[in-house]
Amino acid sequence: MDQKKESKERIIKGHKLNCIVCKNDTFWTRESLMSTRGMTLINLDWANKSAQNFICDSCGYVYWFLQP
Repeated sequence: MDQKKESKERIIKGHKLNCIVCKNDTFWTRESLMSTRGMTLINLDWANKSAQNFICDSCGYVYWFLQP
């Protein structure tokens, strides 16, 4: 796994993000592709939409947002 990026408090649409599992309030981020079978079948995975992930720094729970 890649080295973690900066872990900090995150605000989503004006609301502070808190982990629903452990109640932690710091997250690091990454971007992930939203792969689909059709695009994979024709080797166009790179053209799929991407999502912003917020990963809890305490327990690792992952939030997925299509439009951060």
